[in-house]
Amino acid sequence: MCGLCGFTGEVVDLDSVITKMTDRITHRGPDSSGVYQNKEISMGFRRLSIIDVSDSGDQPIFNEDKTLVLTFNGEIYNYQELRKELLEKGHRFYTNTDSEVLLHGFEEWREGLLNRLRGMFAFAIWNTVDKSLFLARDFFGIKPMHYTMVDGHFVYGSEIKSILAFPGFVKKFNYDTLSNYLSFQYAVPPQTFFEGVFCLMPAHYLWYRDGKVTTTRYWEPKFEPDENLDEEEAVDRIEKVFEDSVNAHKISDVEVGCFLSSGVDSSYVSTYFSGQKTFTVGFDFGEKYNEIDWAKDLSKEIDVDHHYKVISSEEFWGNIKKVQYHMDQPLADPSCIALYFVSKLASEYVKVVLSGEGADELFGGYTVYNEPDVFRLYHKLPQGLRT
Repeated sequence: MCGLCGFTGEVVDLDSVITKMTDRITHRGPDSSGVYQNKEISMGFRRLSIIDVSDSGDQPIFNEDKTLVLTFNGEIYNYQELRKELLEKGHRFYTNTDSEVLLHGFEEWREGLLNRLRGMFAFAIWNTVDKSLFLARDFFGIKPMHYTMVDGHFVYGSEIKSILAFPGFVKKFNYDTLSNYLSFQYAVPPQTFFEGVFCLMPAHYLWYRDGKVTTTRYWEPKFEPDENLDEEEAVDRIEKVFEDSVNAHKISDVEVGCFLSSGVDSSYVSTYFSGQKTFTVGFDFGEKYNEIDWAKDLSKEIDVDHHYKVISSEEFWGNIKKVQYHMDQPLADPSCIALYFVSKLASEYVKVVLSGEGADELFGGYTVYNEPDVFRLYHKLPQGLRT
């Protein structure tokens, strides 16, 4: 992952401010940093190099006449196809990065670029001619983006902690989001726990022009089931889509690994994945909370190098504050601690990993999806018995 941040207008000690904001997200991009700055805009960036790992891939990055400036967090999986199309239209490229394809794509298609993209992304583009700022976030909100207004300055960042470093920003608890958190166990976007700070919604873009913020949704999922499909045909289609997706996500100029548990989702990804390393963590609280042996067996079966770690009780409780710091906001799900440890383990060997995250949402893997059936029985009870 990479990290970006910035703000519009001038502030006292301009250089120091953008440096502090960028330093707050060093963990997102340890490979290099970059800044674009003038009296109208300050843009900071931290890079984790994955595609074109040379210095030519450093950001911020510019188009040919330097009328557009880009900072970009994410990965565009169809960037090679888009690059070919843009070359045919006369665009010139100076790097082999997906970020430069993104920039020229915006130059060619403006907002229309977004529906051409396949990937995960959050990016900012500054137009030096009309002094406008454009932010966009991927279809499912995999990559984060937050923003606020402070004393007439538009301030944004991959993480809220960058915004907290901006002078004049006052931390206030947003009580409006508390009830949602207690109901859903997370802050429901676009609200955050910080009053006045918002997250850019998934599948949305934002324009900041003439002191005004406007957001627009550019995509929404369509559910159009083919009821004529039998089970065998449905499984065959899923397998083809799945294999295509895994292959697309492996595009990288660095080694790619894979998270692995005993679940169907990560096991399925690992089996299709042709990489050489898998990563698993478990707890020393008993077999119920430790899937390492299952993961070992599968890794041996598919002939990959398996790495694992057992998390002690002391490590679990001792790292809660650190995990929470990186989460930016409360999340009532202890699995994020396991995810922190397996990510830390993987980072010792690779820069990129695939995982089974999101499969439960797509395939109805959570028991909560069965609750409507329970509610139907509940409503058959007499009113006086329902409480």
